[in-house]
Amino acid sequence: MRPVPRDGDAAHPGSAHVVDGIKSLHGRLDDLERLVAQRLEEQGKRPAEWLHEHADVRHQLPAWRRKTNGEARWTVAIVVAIGIALQIAVPNRLVLLRPVWVAPAAQGALLLALVLANPHRINRESRMLRALSLILAAMLSLANGWSVALLAVGVTDGTLGKTTAKTLLITGAAIWLTNVVAFALWYWEFDRGGPVARALATHPYPDFQFPQMLTPEMAPPHWEPTFADYLYLAFTNASAFSPTDVMPLSRWAKILMTIQSILSIVTVALVVARAVNILP
Repeated sequence: MRPVPRDGDAAHPGSAHVVDGIKSLHGRLDDLERLVAQRLEEQGKRPAEWLHEHADVRHQLPAWRRKTNGEARWTVAIVVAIGIALQIAVPNRLVLLRPVWVAPAAQGALLLALVLANPHRINRESRMLRALSLILAAMLSLANGWSVALLAVGVTDGTLGKTTAKTLLITGAAIWLTNVVAFALWYWEFDRGGPVARALATHPYPDFQFPQMLTPEMAPPHWEPTFADYLYLAFTNASAFSPTDVMPLSRWAKILMTIQSILSIVTVALVVARAVNILP
């Protein structure tokens, strides 16, 4: 068995070859570095820029988990404006404030103030804008919930009078669609702290689990939930009376979806039952 060389002993016979191999490898790496730098200089690029362009996107964080530019204001503004306008189709005796245009006018003024204060990207922290957004959602929900309650009372005790099936179906559809818009606004406002918190990535844990979060390879790297996704969530929950492909994770999300399902069931069941009875 060959003894291990100690300090002060003669150099190991193969150590010179190892040292020469390491020096040769360093020299080749230096030559490769100079060659790459020369090629990048000819293309007018810096090494950091080249690495960023050729980075493997599979190892990057998905957009919903990192800081982004925030979503555009126009989508949510248009949908909420439609929800506000739908309340005008509700009969005067089923509204919270009379005449029927009072509540929509107040909500429209609040929406206009939000759009003027932040018309482009929703990525700026502001307690005032946040408070105004929540007040708008509360006003929309309160007015629509009041209409659902009066509709249920009117259908069950017969105080709606000689309402035609057409009028009843239009009223029920307006209330049901407003319910979808109102709860989409709530989901959008509270998931991971709201749109601004999602843009700034300050809340890591989602309240709703979208399919793209489980299978990120099925979505582009820049995907993140926007108001259209929450509108779809509210629509499917109001239609199926239960979650479909988007799962609630937090307790408040489950409670809110339960409340929406109850309001939707009451609206659909009472309106359809009454309309069938009064059809000619």
